[in-house]
Amino acid sequence: MNRDTRLSGVLHVLVHLDQVKEPLTSELLAKTMGTNPAVFRRTMAGLRNAGHVRSGKGRGGGWTLARPLSEITLFDVYEALGHSDVFAFGLRNNRPNCKVERAVNAALSATMHETEALLIARMKDISLDKISEPKVGFTGQHQFSNHE
Repeated sequence: MNRDTRLSGVLHVLVHLDQVKEPLTSELLAKTMGTNPAVFRRTMAGLRNAGHVRSGKGRGGGWTLARPLSEITLFDVYEALGHSDVFAFGLRNNRPNCKVERAVNAALSATMHETEALLIARMKDISLDKISEPKVGFTGQHQFSNHE
């Protein structure tokens, strides 16, 4: 099953942007997400529109943070990316008159809504500066040329 890894990839990029002084190009950052520059730019457009990052064209251009990581939450990034589905499974609706199917769907639906609400609330509490602290394993300036 393919999972949407954009949130994880973009968080990776944002933390790296905080670690450098100069703008980083779409080409370079696309490599960190395992994609091409055009897809990377489309992915980052929502973050630019939300005011989290800036992009510059031409020589000396590239991506920079528009706000400090302490002012951006996990939810802000999730929202800027367009709210991907939290769950990889859905409800069956093959037999809407079946009492068992309706009961299963009601139980799953309620549980999914509750779980999503908890996840979103937690995401709103975590600013990106919290995930960029050295205790999480970041050791300073990243060597992009060696990045896998």
